[in-house]
Amino acid sequence: MGIIGAGHIGSQLARKAVQLGYDVVISNSRGPETLTELVAELGPHARAATAAEAAAAGDFAVVTVPLKSIGAVPVEPLAGKIVLDTNNYYWERDGRFPALDKGETTTSELLQLHLPASKVAKAFNHIMSTQISTDGTPAGTPNRRALATASDFPEAAELVTRLYDEFGFDTVNIGPLSESWRVERDRPAYVVRQNAAELTDNLARAPRTI
Repeated sequence: MGIIGAGHIGSQLARKAVQLGYDVVISNSRGPETLTELVAELGPHARAATAAEAAAAGDFAVVTVPLKSIGAVPVEPLAGKIVLDTNNYYWERDGRFPALDKGETTTSELLQLHLPASKVAKAFNHIMSTQISTDGTPAGTPNRRALATASDFPEAAELVTRLYDEFGFDTVNIGPLSESWRVERDRPAYVVRQNAAELTDNLARAPRTI
């Protein structure tokens, strides 16, 4: 798993992934040398690298950087790969994106536009980072927490579904990236604990613009 971005979400995904037996190559914007403590904590299945190296090393990748920084995500090393997008639009941090404000596109569609040869899927964007490694339960658990995904590529949504299950969550597939706004910031499904039926209802209730 290549992880581009070592913030709250990226580091938690790395922790859970190594527990599950994945090899992780993780990067941030400041350079591999700033990740020494995290990699030491993660153990022998993890190493720090540049963003381009993490992108090249992963069988698939996670992009978990602020929306304003997606232009710096390496393109060529991710060509042909599935890329999980955890992003949310925080205009206070990212600046205004008029197309997002008007409901004309989604954050994941912007990343897909930046990575035209990759297969982008929305994932892990509507759960508190700390809960990624604490809220998962085995398949079949009553009231198991569910998370949503969206992609224009069935194989990308299938990968997210498998990862969610390994991490301990059910999946609700929203459909194409153009529908991924339903699970973004300030909408009913955002960062609340919900099972698959509740998530499906919350997705249906989501307003297009806020």
